[in-house]
Amino acid sequence: MNHNLFSKISKVAPVTMIVCGLLVSGAAAMAQSESGADNNPSSLKPCSNATLSGDYGFVLEGVILGPGFPIRGVVMQHYDGNGHITQVDHIVTNGVPPALPWTRGTGSYIVHPDCTGVGTIDSPSNPVPVKLHFVVVKDGRQINQVVDANAVTTIGNKVD
Repeated sequence: MNHNLFSKISKVAPVTMIVCGLLVSGAAAMAQSESGADNNPSSLKPCSNATLSGDYGFVLEGVILGPGFPIRGVVMQHYDGNGHITQVDHIVTNGVPPALPWTRGTGSYIVHPDCTGVGTIDSPSNPVPVKLHFVVVKDGRQINQVVDANAVTTIGNKVD
């Protein structure tokens, strides 16, 4: 009797597993398409420099490569909608706060129609311009950035 039961289970189990796998992958795809609509950089609405307009508050964290110093900070960036950025930041490097409470910077940015973009920030706290790559999400209400040349990422939300 155990042999017959095992035989029946071994015939039904693979079909059940395949059906369950298809249901799970279909549910995951539906959840991803529903939740990913706000985060999809290639949404139906094309982006441009005008997509970024106003103030964005960022949280910054990462590591300065080479010495391996951890950095954490906050940044307030202002995008003018025409490709120009102004900002202030407060970045703690290896546990040491900056000499000035807020460091000012200026720069430029380009937003591509697929909502990806690049930017450059000049700041007296950095000897070379800071190069950024970013993705604009949530219809311009959020910016996800990575700083080139270091392991530093930021997430910025539009200030209402």
